[in-house]
Amino acid sequence: QVHVVESGGGLVQPGGSLRLSCAASGILLRIFERSWYRQAPGKQRERVAVITSGDISNYADSVKGRFTISRDNGKNLVYLQMDSLKSEDTAVYYCKIVLSSGASYWGQGTQVTVSS
Repeated sequence: QVHVVESGGGLVQPGGSLRLSCAASGILLRIFERSWYRQAPGKQRERVAVITSGDISNYADSVKGRFTISRDNGKNLVYLQMDSLKSEDTAVYYCKIVLSSGASYWGQGTQVTVSS
């Protein structure tokens, strides 16, 4: 059984920074890609950033230049460094792990609130 757990969310002022972490455990064969999504109240879930097994990363236009996704293969961790946060970044952030088999696993999410 694969478990995915996010951490690091919280309340931060506009212009501040947060670092989210995602830990995956269980039977993890080949991980194809790791990604972060977010969902704000009343909005659809959107992909924020993705990093492939080949270390290719991609970002939503709304976060380019402000967010950075990275991974630690040895510890099955993936991070999302979020800088210059804006109120519109407020959302629940989810981690998604996709295996080469096509199976995907989600965490429960962590709340990020950007407010003064």
